[in-house]
Amino acid sequence: MLENLSKKGLFHLFIVYTVWSTTYLGMRVGVDPANGFPPFLFGALRLGAAALILFALARLQHFTIKPTRQELVSLALVGNLLWMGGNGLVLWALQFADSGFASLIVASAPIWATMIELVLYKKKPSTVLLIALFVGFIGVAALSAPSLGKGSAQAFAVVALLVAAVSWALGSVIQTRRPVNLPPQVMSAYHQLFASVGFLLCSQLLGEPSPQPNLSAWLAWLYLVSFGSVFAFTSYIYSLKLLPINIAMTYAYVNPVLALFLGWLLLNEPIGIWTILGAALVLVSVFGIFSAKHQPKLAAATKR
Repeated sequence: MLENLSKKGLFHLFIVYTVWSTTYLGMRVGVDPANGFPPFLFGALRLGAAALILFALARLQHFTIKPTRQELVSLALVGNLLWMGGNGLVLWALQFADSGFASLIVASAPIWATMIELVLYKKKPSTVLLIALFVGFIGVAALSAPSLGKGSAQAFAVVALLVAAVSWALGSVIQTRRPVNLPPQVMSAYHQLFASVGFLLCSQLLGEPSPQPNLSAWLAWLYLVSFGSVFAFTSYIYSLKLLPINIAMTYAYVNPVLALFLGWLLLNEPIGIWTILGAALVLVSVFGIFSAKHQPKLAAATKR
């Protein structure tokens, strides 16, 4: 089966596997209240810098960077769903939640993507798919339950992470259904440019304080700009362009396991029985969804 898949696509998917597993750790360090960066301003500066780098690289490579008006609307919408909703809410939640826990909640994105596909395109789910979805919801509940009893901040963090997963899933579905005729690096640049504006608006509306970042926060920002935004996100766009979506989205059950391990190893984040149980159920659900092969096989033209 693998021999029939794009080797270039698989290479970019491997980058997504490895690099994105570390970005939750970077975000947790970057927005830690002790490190001086408010979350939405942190995101705005990260994405703005990444967009400029990607546009500069596109110019050097003589890529087409001018989209149509309709494509601009699509890029703005998807960029803000993926980044403002899918990443901004994670940044906010990471002020109160562990990085490993956040990665596991966001790992439910394929579950929500499947639900969105079924509703929007009126597809009849198979029995296997229904079971997989049910298991996934139980897993999300198991992950969320302990945090809901720890105070309002923890509860709001859980809600924010769930909304982030839904936003990322919706952005993914729209991207696959509204392809843009631009190179992946240019698409990535526009996504992050439009999202950086959204981040700035949110920062202003929420009245975030002036940043006073320390060295740890700046190092986290630099890592996320270069590896998380420029390299890994562009690789993600490539993987969606070159691979079927059910293969490209397998990152969802690789990244959280590695992120959970890194959070435990480097930040001493606890791993309790509810975390293990919920993680297992979510990952089994995601695997079941992919195995059911009920999502549309959006071939080489699919992007997110």
